[in-house]
Amino acid sequence: MSEAPMAAVSPRHAPRFAQWRLATGATITTGVIAVALLSLVWMPQNPIRIRILQKLQPPLTDGLFGTDHLGRDVLSMVMAGSFNSLSISLLSVLLGMSVGTALGILCAARRGAIDTVIMRVCDAIFALPPLISAIMIAALLGGGVLTAVIAIATFMVPVFARIGRSTAQQIWARDYVLAARMAGRGRFAISFAHVLPNIASQIIVQAAIQLALAMLTEAGLSFLGLGVAPPNPSWGRMLADSQTYLGTAPYLALVPGLAIAITVLGLNLLGDGLRDYLDPRQRL
Repeated sequence: MSEAPMAAVSPRHAPRFAQWRLATGATITTGVIAVALLSLVWMPQNPIRIRILQKLQPPLTDGLFGTDHLGRDVLSMVMAGSFNSLSISLLSVLLGMSVGTALGILCAARRGAIDTVIMRVCDAIFALPPLISAIMIAALLGGGVLTAVIAIATFMVPVFARIGRSTAQQIWARDYVLAARMAGRGRFAISFAHVLPNIASQIIVQAAIQLALAMLTEAGLSFLGLGVAPPNPSWGRMLADSQTYLGTAPYLALVPGLAIAITVLGLNLLGDGLRDYLDPRQRL
């Protein structure tokens, strides 16, 4: 007896699912960005204002999310922390993307010893987990926003370097690139005129995915005291401060924890949706 064919997902449903993920991720990410921008012009309270008499007030008693152990408004701290976390993560990804993509394009254009050396350095950075690498760099350079940006961007560089190299090598085999070489155009001119525009979509998709990882790493650094310096609020520092009060005031950990989880979920959905939507195989 012949076996019944296995059920398979129709390719026609793939674009719909990709659009759903893209729309959901874009909506969540846009909402988080809107909150971060709103914090620049309005917040219910000053997020660093200490009010000892109002400390550890539960949600809806003093503010929507209550107050912390110093009487600071939790909602205001979450709003201010969203801007700090997003700005550090975005700057880190932009720095890592710029340096890594440039190195990847250079490797694809030059090959030889330059390619070998750069890829071996990338392999060495990949040997350690991202968070461990960031902690080591931040511990050596000291805490602060600039240190957090450099630490997170360092392990972003190999990711974009490898993606830029592999996709650029595919473009270098195309007929129009060969025609440009036959016309006498230099490798760097071809890289910026033909290679970079054709790999931009893959780089952007990877940037959205890496932004979620950068958010988690920034929260980890702030949790350990190596990120945003107090009294400026950040989601990771709010989690660290809430440990002592988990039994009496669990909302202090729940609110920033949910903020991190929702933001990372939105960024992951956005990155996955962009990847599937831009994949021509999903349109078959």
